[in-house]
Amino acid sequence: MQKVINDSKDKVKLKINMTTKGPSRKQVIIPMNNDIAKEFIKNSSSHIANVNHVLKTIKSNTIANFICVNSKGIIITTNNISLGSDLQEIEKYIKNSLPFDIENISLPRLPQSKSYLKIIGISYISKKMNNQISLDDIENVLKNNYLFNDIVLASKPHIIKVSPKSNMAIIWIDIWNTQNGTNAKKAINQRFNISSFIATVQSVNMNPGIL
Repeated sequence: MQKVINDSKDKVKLKINMTTKGPSRKQVIIPMNNDIAKEFIKNSSSHIANVNHVLKTIKSNTIANFICVNSKGIIITTNNISLGSDLQEIEKYIKNSLPFDIENISLPRLPQSKSYLKIIGISYISKKMNNQISLDDIENVLKNNYLFNDIVLASKPHIIKVSPKSNMAIIWIDIWNTQNGTNAKKAINQRFNISSFIATVQSVNMNPGIL
C-alpha cells in the first residue's frame, strides 16, 4: 500500500514538472490588435503556405506549421527556432498581407524578454548633414553591422545627449532577448565604428526613454 502511495506521489510530481515547463521557443509572436489578428487568421492555410514560400526563398531551415491567435496577437508555430533573418521575412509578409495601418503591427519576435543596451562613444552631430544624428542613421548602422545580425529591436532606438553641453550621444536600444540572454551577451562590451568614432555597446537596467 505504501509503495502505491509513493508511486502516486511520483506521478503527481512528474505531472507538475511537465505542466510548468516554459513556453516553446519554436514560435514566432506577432503582437497586434485582437480584431486584426482574428481577421488575419481567417486565411490561415494560405498564410502558412505563403510564409513557407518566403522562408524557402532565403533558404531557411525553418518551416511554419500552423497559426493561432491568443491575447498577445498571432502565434506562428514552427519546426525550428527562427533566426533573425526568418523574422525579417515574416515581418515583410505580414505587413504586406494586411490592409490595415502597419503602424499597429509590432515586430515579430520569439517568446522572449526584453534586454536594454546603450551605445556610447559617438557624436551627437552627423558630420555628413551637420545636424543631429537621426533614427534612420542608427537603424542603418545596426542593420549593416554583424554584431546585430540576429538581434530584433523591441522598439525604436532612443537618442540623447550625454549632457546639455556635450557633443556626444548615447543611443538606447531595446531588444528581444532569449531566456538565457544570448542575444544581448553577443553585443555587450563589443566595439565598432560609426563614422570616425569607436562606439561601445553596454548593458543597462532600463531604457530611460521608456516611461
